[in-house]
Amino acid sequence: MSEYLDTLVSGFWDYQQKVFPNWKIFFDQPEKSNKRPPVFLKNRADYNVLMKPGISPEKRRIILNQLPPRSRHKWFGSMKSSQALAQSVFANLKEYEKLHYLEEISCDHGDPLFENGSITRDNFFMEYDINFLKEPRHTNLDCFISGEYKIAVECKLTESEFGNCSRIRLKEKDPNYDTDYCNGSYTFQRDRKERCSLTEIGVLYWRYIPEVFKLNSDVNYNVCPIKKNYQLVRNILAVCGRTNGKVDQEMGHAIVIYDARNPKFQQNGEAYSVFEDTRKLLRNPKKLRKCSWQKLIDHIRQKGAMEWLTEQLFIKYGI
Repeated sequence: MSEYLDTLVSGFWDYQQKVFPNWKIFFDQPEKSNKRPPVFLKNRADYNVLMKPGISPEKRRIILNQLPPRSRHKWFGSMKSSQALAQSVFANLKEYEKLHYLEEISCDHGDPLFENGSITRDNFFMEYDINFLKEPRHTNLDCFISGEYKIAVECKLTESEFGNCSRIRLKEKDPNYDTDYCNGSYTFQRDRKERCSLTEIGVLYWRYIPEVFKLNSDVNYNVCPIKKNYQLVRNILAVCGRTNGKVDQEMGHAIVIYDARNPKFQQNGEAYSVFEDTRKLLRNPKKLRKCSWQKLIDHIRQKGAMEWLTEQLFIKYGI
């Protein structure tokens, strides 16, 4: 993992020196010896999103507003930001009406990556909130294709794992530790009436999980079966669950897009294993699919479209 990160970060510094030689205007500090990537100043973070040379101010505004500043992650200004990469790719494809190229790509398991999803400017969204699972903090999808058939897209770059449940990360100093802490098992804990700390406060994950996964909600598990794949499970529920409390197995799936160079997403890597184990738990494994950035961008490159974008992605990310 360290070799992968070192190579990527070194490439980012080369990109900074080539594209932003007057770094003080754009970045918070020059290159450091601690392997830190370039980080844009907060008021310059827009420049972490790739734009067509000579773009008009109006079109630039439209692309940036696909993911407005209020929806940006804490480290959006870092060149390692997967969110900035996702906006560079998908917001531009949307604005230049090339999203339909995505419908031609196959996932790693051979099925169409966006099967049954007709992708248009009108039904493609970034940072989309799902609000029917009764969560204190809504599931937020990197990209979402709405309509009768729904698709959730999770974008990764240097991440080493999928997001896990906040309840197992609570510390004794946290005000809700005594009531909400979970030790990582799916069992009755701390005098709660439900096995899941989140179910106790009304979150609906375990109402849907038995219908989508080969799991039971009324038995104990020494290790919670959604401990390591929590983010994947939420994304799948977001497209298979319905607001009426029912599940539609046929009308949605979730996608993960990852960097093929990232060792954690290569065979036997932790993220790879979690992904494959999650597919095995699904009643219909096609509900979860994955594809590399390399394959996605190569397809766009082969179409002979958006040459300025594919060229910039190669210069900045080496993809």
